[in-house]
Amino acid sequence: MRPVLTLLLASLPFLPAVAADPLTGRAIAEQWCANCHRVATAGPGPVSDAVPAFAAIGRRPEVTAAGLATFLRTPHATMPDPGLTLRQAEDIAAYIISLRP
Repeated sequence: MRPVLTLLLASLPFLPAVAADPLTGRAIAEQWCANCHRVATAGPGPVSDAVPAFAAIGRRPEVTAAGLATFLRTPHATMPDPGLTLRQAEDIAAYIISLRP
């Protein structure tokens, strides 16, 4: 039995990671981000022109899901810190990337 356990543990780094979920990301964004950002393309607008819509963020060629997830978990003076978990930030980032044409 021990060799089987050793083989299983050795293979863990090669197992696929669970993909981020854009639908969950949208639901989280509607709860935490929609007061300032246009979360959905047909949703209510941002409170000012200085706050970009999620679709506009997603269209930026330099934006990556990993970069967005890191940004969302880093406190910023202009953005409240909702205390997102890594998974929540990854889900929101996946949603933003999914808005690309």
